[in-house]
Amino acid sequence: MKVCLAVDIGASSGRHIVGWMENGEIKSEEVYRFPNGVIEQNGHLTWDIDAILEHVREGVKVAKERYPGIESLSIDTWGVDYVLMKGDEAVRPCYAYRDKRTEAVISLVHEKIPFSELYRHTGIQFQPFNSIYQLYADMLAGRLEGVTDFLMIPEYLMYRLCGVKSHEYTNATTGGMVSAATGEFDPAIVEALDLPKHLFCPLQQPGTVIGEYEGIKVILCATHDTGSAVEGIPMTEDAPYISSGTWSLLGVKTPKPITDEASELANWSNEGGVGYNRYQKNIMGMWLINRLRDELCPGRPFDDIVADAEKSGFEETVDADAPAFLAPESMKAAFDAALPAKPGTAGDYFRCAYRSLALSYKKAIGELQRNTGRQYDSIYIVGGGARNAFLNRLTEQATSKTVIALPIEATAIGNLKNQMEADR
Repeated sequence: MKVCLAVDIGASSGRHIVGWMENGEIKSEEVYRFPNGVIEQNGHLTWDIDAILEHVREGVKVAKERYPGIESLSIDTWGVDYVLMKGDEAVRPCYAYRDKRTEAVISLVHEKIPFSELYRHTGIQFQPFNSIYQLYADMLAGRLEGVTDFLMIPEYLMYRLCGVKSHEYTNATTGGMVSAATGEFDPAIVEALDLPKHLFCPLQQPGTVIGEYEGIKVILCATHDTGSAVEGIPMTEDAPYISSGTWSLLGVKTPKPITDEASELANWSNEGGVGYNRYQKNIMGMWLINRLRDELCPGRPFDDIVADAEKSGFEETVDADAPAFLAPESMKAAFDAALPAKPGTAGDYFRCAYRSLALSYKKAIGELQRNTGRQYDSIYIVGGGARNAFLNRLTEQATSKTVIALPIEATAIGNLKNQMEADR
């Protein structure tokens, strides 16, 4: 029996999950969990990459003690963020995608290569935190001088385990610099921005064995967590999915990227999958709920928050995807500014947030059906949001689709699946 270890790290927590195949199904057990989150450093939002690495190693140690026969491991995280390297040394700080350092350079990037041209090349939706803007900000700040590599977060963590620098395809696509036609970094974009060409290496596919750590093979999964999550959804039909976490990623598998004008105008993305394209859109997700909770009722159980939202009669909604909600100093103040009538209770804020998310899903599903020329009957929801029966019900009502909620660790399952299939 092949035993594998998935290290799945999100913006608020990380977990080590051991998995094996039993009667044709992947069985799993969480053996280690640790907190994660952005930290403010000199006026910027950053990741404590050293603390994350310590937790990764400690979790592997715990997993080996419980399952001595672990054969392989892989790591997935959120996309777009990376660590710059000078040989073996990391360039610090490691900026977090919600930091505002890219705001000043977006227009400069688009002067060099207009967004419509970028979209034709990559099919990646505009987000102010895409790696392309982060790297250009780094170049203008002089941070690329002497840099030998840039490694996406999971690539960096696996490098520290096995000593091999890798460049995985699905995560690379999140940054807005990979050609939709070739599946490799686009040299025209690199040249237009005058970025150091040596940083953009050939990309490797999920399933590639890159090294070893303490007798355990290190294998690339779909290292972008949504890529792994889609791999982990046990679909019985070709239906849309929502990977519901800090972000809600709503999309569908397609044979190839869709980079037409309608997709660009509606800001849809084409990200790498394992043998397919993920035509999807970022929606603000549980970030809204988590930040409201931090302000209004820190530590309050989410079940109680949902119950309060259900009891509320507040009917106002906001545009959940408005830039004002991306990284406000106060999420409550952001809601207050966007609403004609202020909520009276915490339950009112949460009800507003949940209903606003459901309406964002409705809008996105409408765009998806128009852009693909297909009608869908159901939506698969995985991730933390799949456990929220209230939001699932609101989503069903708003979209008129059957919601199939699977409260499973889909990302970890997809990570494990990639490892288990690597030797076949």
